[in-house]
Amino acid sequence: MSGALTARPRRETVGVLAALTLAELAALAAYLASVPVAITSSRYLLYPFVWLNVGAIAVWRVSPGPAGRRRRWLAAGAGAAYFLGLAAVSGVVAVGTGSGVTVHWALPPGWGPMVMGYVGPLRVAAAPYRIGGYLALAYLVYATLADAEASLVGGLVGVFTCVSCTLPVVAAVVSSLAGGAVAVGTASALSSDAATAVFVLAVGLLAWRPDAAVGRWLR
Repeated sequence: MSGALTARPRRETVGVLAALTLAELAALAAYLASVPVAITSSRYLLYPFVWLNVGAIAVWRVSPGPAGRRRRWLAAGAGAAYFLGLAAVSGVVAVGTGSGVTVHWALPPGWGPMVMGYVGPLRVAAAPYRIGGYLALAYLVYATLADAEASLVGGLVGVFTCVSCTLPVVAAVVSSLAGGAVAVGTASALSSDAATAVFVLAVGLLAWRPDAAVGRWLR
């Protein structure tokens, strides 16, 4: 099935996921052994790995079908705009004045190293798991548009009105209002839990595309 999850061997997928998980657990163990921190809820240490692993597996498994160059470029532009939109509403990037960039290395893996500061007219607060997760969503939007059976304009409208695409935007807004994009220490429990759940749901829907399957069935 073009665009949706491909039929690569499931054993290979499990192997890739296992390798990623082992590497991340090793990084987390090294961090906990070297940095004295008080752990109140271990799930917040694991959430970044959920974002990174789910996003990586989805990108690896989803391959857009054949499409013309013009459609691919327009789909790529829409995916880039979607990424920038998520970054803006979540607080990863914002308009601001200042100077200098600081890299916070002492945060747990996935939360850090976090880049915070000013790049030109923009204020940046970029955690690795957020960047990786938003890039994965942007790629899935690109693949969805590249595979759109109708016109690209119709596909673009469908992407930005479908639940699987708008859910991350809503979650990003809620997370930014709660301070979730600033740092692990200031993220509220509810915003982190909800944002992670919505991200996993959105990736699953964009990868499997049940809305497209229902549309084909109804025609």
